[in-house]
Amino acid sequence: MKVFRKESRSAAETKKVARELAKKLSRGDVVTLSGELGAGKTTFAKGLVKGLGARSERDVSSPTFVLIHEYRARLPVYHLDWYRLERVVGTDRELAEECFDANGVTLIEWPERGKTVLPRERLEVKLSHRGGSRRKVEIRPVGKKYERLWG
Repeated sequence: MKVFRKESRSAAETKKVARELAKKLSRGDVVTLSGELGAGKTTFAKGLVKGLGARSERDVSSPTFVLIHEYRARLPVYHLDWYRLERVVGTDRELAEECFDANGVTLIEWPERGKTVLPRERLEVKLSHRGGSRRKVEIRPVGKKYERLWG
């Protein structure tokens, strides 16, 4: 399995990586965003949403308190944040599954909180601090569907 790695020196570069990824996404795709607090998950989400054709990235924010934000773009974007959840169960699980089955792209911050809910095939994006505004971005395809993106 190929893993794409990129060293980003700024928020603008992180967004650029996300915009490039967005060009390869299609209906039903699921992208997980993991990394410690402040690693750049929401910055990456801003770039991805903009890359999917949203007019502005200014409205993109982490849906920590409401669990989901929906953005209009060339494909609808469902942005979930599981930070405040211990586990993804009940109605939270049902909401996630609805997003996976919808005709859009689903972004999930803090996916480790809902490992049992995640689809078998997805793109995993991991962001890590590298000091200052530098970040390491790793994109790992999970499942054959996503291996085509890096083939």
